[in-house]
Amino acid sequence: MTAGYRPEIDGLRALAVVPVMLFHGGVTGFSGGFTGVDVFFVISGYLITSILLEEQRSGRFSIAGFYERRARRILPALFLVAICTIPFAWMWMPDRQLEEFGQSLMATSLFVSNIHFWAESNYFGSAAEEKPLLHTWSLAIEEQFYLLFPLLLAFVWWFRKRWLLPVTIIIAAVSLALALLPLAIEQETRFFLIPARAWELLAGAALAMLLQDTALKESRIKPVAGVLAGVGVLLLIASMASIDQSTAFPGPATILPVLGTALIIAFADGTNWTGRLLGSPALVGIGLISYSAYLWHQPLFAFARLRSLNEPSQFFDDWVVRGCTRACLPELALRRETVPRQALAQPRAGFRGIGDFRCDLDRTRRRNQFVRTCRKPP
Repeated sequence: MTAGYRPEIDGLRALAVVPVMLFHGGVTGFSGGFTGVDVFFVISGYLITSILLEEQRSGRFSIAGFYERRARRILPALFLVAICTIPFAWMWMPDRQLEEFGQSLMATSLFVSNIHFWAESNYFGSAAEEKPLLHTWSLAIEEQFYLLFPLLLAFVWWFRKRWLLPVTIIIAAVSLALALLPLAIEQETRFFLIPARAWELLAGAALAMLLQDTALKESRIKPVAGVLAGVGVLLLIASMASIDQSTAFPGPATILPVLGTALIIAFADGTNWTGRLLGSPALVGIGLISYSAYLWHQPLFAFARLRSLNEPSQFFDDWVVRGCTRACLPELALRRETVPRQALAQPRAGFRGIGDFRCDLDRTRRRNQFVRTCRKPP
């Protein structure tokens, strides 16, 4: 495993953000798409801890510097999205809903939106789908985690550096136990609050601590590493396809995306097909904009639901249907020689409904002698 930039991790971000967006869009087949957030948690824990460990080793660690970098990365895009939602909420939301939006806006600004939505709504409820800032709960989880974790890491590093991994594993085990006890803690509490979520970030942190051992990384057997990375991909696919709103989550099922992500981070690289697939330009490109895509998608879907009787998934369907209509029907018509070429030059047809397209074809048939002669007699 090479040090420095790893394109496969950006590709992994793409595998996380796209299912989340499709799930919130109501697209069929992505019932477990919300587990992409768990993938993000593990990636975040791994990357941030790797940076902190490197700074500790080189003597460059600064808690103020860490928070300053974190603010520069998170705040500008988050505040831009929050500000852009205000006029649309003002125009389109009824009074009660507008009041709730204002409360969520304030909670988002203070990074306590997970607590706000825990007290207010069910993540999977129909009312939650119309909340433009619902998705910021995961950002609040991360910021609450990073408010304390760098301080803990610095203290343990100073006190007994060799205790760092055991302490991390112990805290992660306690958090995992809370996530695995659905009878002790209600579903919404486990979902929105950090005690039952911290283990996912700590899993990434522990992985970073393990992979800093160069001897451990170099001892990997490449064929075995490739297989384990592939197993990680399969676990992600299985979690996104099998988990749904009825699954106790977080709970035992959460282990699937967390373990899958950990296997990919640990074993995927340019020497195996998983690393090459995730490092492809298309996935890396999506991964590089994953944070912005994640921020914008929920407000767009929420306002679409407020202004339309249709689900956002129907917008996806419309694009697919119209794209296929534009690409396939003219080709089919040319091959069967039933549509004159002049009709295919109309650029508007593909952007309207299939019915309008057929009307255009009918009018063209009436104007064209060749088509009239080919018609069957009444």
